[in-house]
Amino acid sequence: MAMLYKISLLSLSPTHILLNRLQNLTSLSSSSFSTVNSPIRSSATSTKKQKQKSALAKEKRRTRSDKDFDMDAVMDRSESRHHFPVMLAEVLDVFSNRSLTSFVDCTLGAAGHSSAVINGHAELKYFVGMDVDPVAHNMAQARINSVVEKQLDGGVKVFTLLRNFRHIKSALRETGDERLVDGSIDGILMDLGMSSMQVDNPQRGFSVLADGPLDMRMDPQASLKAEDILNSWPESEVGRVLRDFGEESNWRNLQKKIVQARLDGGLHSTSDLLNLIRRVTPAMKGGRQGWIKTATRVFQALRIAVNDELKTLEDSLYSCFDCLSPGGRLAVISFHSLEDRIVKQTFLDIIKGREDESCDNSDLRKVSDEIKEKEAWIKHVINGSNGIILTKRPITPSAEEEKLNRRSRSAKLRVIQKV
Repeated sequence: MAMLYKISLLSLSPTHILLNRLQNLTSLSSSSFSTVNSPIRSSATSTKKQKQKSALAKEKRRTRSDKDFDMDAVMDRSESRHHFPVMLAEVLDVFSNRSLTSFVDCTLGAAGHSSAVINGHAELKYFVGMDVDPVAHNMAQARINSVVEKQLDGGVKVFTLLRNFRHIKSALRETGDERLVDGSIDGILMDLGMSSMQVDNPQRGFSVLADGPLDMRMDPQASLKAEDILNSWPESEVGRVLRDFGEESNWRNLQKKIVQARLDGGLHSTSDLLNLIRRVTPAMKGGRQGWIKTATRVFQALRIAVNDELKTLEDSLYSCFDCLSPGGRLAVISFHSLEDRIVKQTFLDIIKGREDESCDNSDLRKVSDEIKEKEAWIKHVINGSNGIILTKRPITPSAEEEKLNRRSRSAKLRVIQKV
């Protein structure tokens, strides 16, 4: 019996050995699989955490509006069902607790914001609207006159001027009214976004969705067109425009292909440019539609260069602030990082004083309870010798507005008050 038991153990031993080996291999395989894949899982987790951290940081750099989005009110001020005045309620809040006897809209457009401001301020005596686009100017002029006659019984002087806002000081002098001079304006608005009248017109050349001439001029009387930049500017200048104004990472390749296209007759339509961008943009960049994002950046770069937008903006901010009366406010809505950066930095330069270097512009304070009660939209301010920045962080549209009006998603509102 003992011998039989011994034989049985011997006969089963190889099986046990095999099972043990299989178990070891399975364990090793599992361990190896875990070792090989753990960096991937770790990388995915890390990427997810980075995105969450980036989103959180973005939220900290802005103040999302908590205003209810009144679609009916916005539609009443809209030029069409495709375009709405961005952050209308927030703009009205900026001026709601102020006595506005004079108001300037530097970018009149279809007068969506201005008509609402006029309706909300019966004390208004002087309104000045400026736009460089004759189509927008004519439409806004008729609308403003209608609103004034209906709401204020014609008791306000209206001046609608076909001028670029960089000339605000000379434009105010041209009104001929001595009460519209430097240092007398209670409220100024600059909405730097493009109107649907401009974007949706293929002949203006602004849209990546429709074929048209490579124009991109805000002022039809201006001489420089996007076509001129693409077909005649030096290669280095073309690259600088794409890099600095479009923040396009593939600018070197694009500038090279744009200059090479001149040998075949050049680029003369938006479809010519879009076809070139589609060929140059790597297929893997941003997925199948990655070239559209590149095209959007290229179109932005050309538009900025054609209209000298960034230099015009910087100069105009100083001029607008000079035109404000003590306690007057300047509100600016920007739509991309280059604009917002200029507004932010210029506001800081203004309140510190262009000559007074002794002022500490880092004096960040929470708003008093009295101001909170009257103007809840003000969260933090930055005090300076010449003015107060009322938006330490820019105000962005409410989640509801972003959902219903996709063009508002990149909008940022900053406000400065003269002391």
